[in-house]
Amino acid sequence: MVLIQKLFPDKQKATSPRQFTWVLLLKAYRALTFLSWLSTGFRAVFVSVKKRIALSEMSEDEEEEPKIKGKLYRLLRAFLAISMVALVIEVVAHFRKWNLNLIHPWEVQGLVQWSYMAWLSFRVDYVAPFVMMLSKFCIVLFMIQSVDRLVQCVGCFWIKCKKLKPVIEGFEACEVDEDCSNFPMVLVQIPMCNEREVYKQSISAAACQLDWPKNRFLVQVLDDSDDEDLQHLTRNEVLSWMQKGVNIIYRHRFIRTGYKAGNLKSAMACDYVKDCEFVAIFDADFQPNPDFLKQTVPYFKGNPELGLVQARWSFVNKDENLLTRLQNINLCFHFEVEQQVNGMFLNFFGFNGTAGVWRIKALEESGGWLERTTVEDMDIAVRAHLNGWKFIFLNDVRVLCELPESYEAYKKQQHRWHSGPMQLFRLCLPAILTSKMS
Repeated sequence: MVLIQKLFPDKQKATSPRQFTWVLLLKAYRALTFLSWLSTGFRAVFVSVKKRIALSEMSEDEEEEPKIKGKLYRLLRAFLAISMVALVIEVVAHFRKWNLNLIHPWEVQGLVQWSYMAWLSFRVDYVAPFVMMLSKFCIVLFMIQSVDRLVQCVGCFWIKCKKLKPVIEGFEACEVDEDCSNFPMVLVQIPMCNEREVYKQSISAAACQLDWPKNRFLVQVLDDSDDEDLQHLTRNEVLSWMQKGVNIIYRHRFIRTGYKAGNLKSAMACDYVKDCEFVAIFDADFQPNPDFLKQTVPYFKGNPELGLVQARWSFVNKDENLLTRLQNINLCFHFEVEQQVNGMFLNFFGFNGTAGVWRIKALEESGGWLERTTVEDMDIAVRAHLNGWKFIFLNDVRVLCELPESYEAYKKQQHRWHSGPMQLFRLCLPAILTSKMS
């Protein structure tokens, strides 16, 4: 044996029982690690689904909401359980190298192999046709969206070539009227919630810099903050501007229901709102130019069917990092192509929730702000359009704001922007189908 080892130094020794035991233990450890990772992943998905269902506002009727949540929760739980069992069976079949074509019914050994054959049969007969139908449906939706994007790009090109812009039909005498009696009364709303960094500049931009007669606009600071110190600071800021002669009011809700929609709905119920004809809405991080009202409100003059004038967003931190650059490109396409084309040729687009001026009559006739979805801005826009109101998008009027710079903030924003339209689609589809609009 020693001579063989000297003649063949590269020849390895035979595997000893101890080494074989270590190999088996290593494979068992890897299998247990995989199963632990698999169970942890499914548990995380399950908890995420449960949390999403618990936090979503799925129904306007509070009595039916728990039933709908319970049914959806049970359906998702059953789907996850079936998926986990199927995945385990597939893993076992992969390691044992089972093949349905090589297995005869009389050669089935054990319950797991029988379950694998039953799962394959079920997958071929039921799962595969459903997946194929779903994939074809997705292809159709993709084609529809592609055609829509192409038409919008052609429309944007046509607008650029023809230099088409909304036209002001009246309001020429506003500059020379000394008593400002022909200036309409405008309500400026600033909804905010725990905006410690921007509350001061937001109030300053809306209360001090707006080039509009002081007696013809009223600023509402709608504070939903739960921080008492921040409430005190915001109230003091409002009082300081009030002492300077600005028509401004601080308003705080003790019961914060409905989030932003509930805040706006509560503010519109005040008695002094009846004296206002239009309402301009600015989120706390938006900074309008001094001439914002003079660039937007005149479009309502001589146009009684106009319900909304929407300005474009402009971002002060668009070059902060890669995330903000990508968001800027995406939102620029949204404003330049989607909203500009739809506003020019269809007189309709989704309200952006801020940097816009509404005719209060349009809000009231459309049902006002509702708390049934997380996209109250899109909700009121759809209902107003179904009532016959028209919208105008001003691509040249821009309001400064900030983009989310962190991925967590961006993820929260996108979750609200994507889950809300699905809720709105479910709620507004019957009204859209039964609408008498051409």
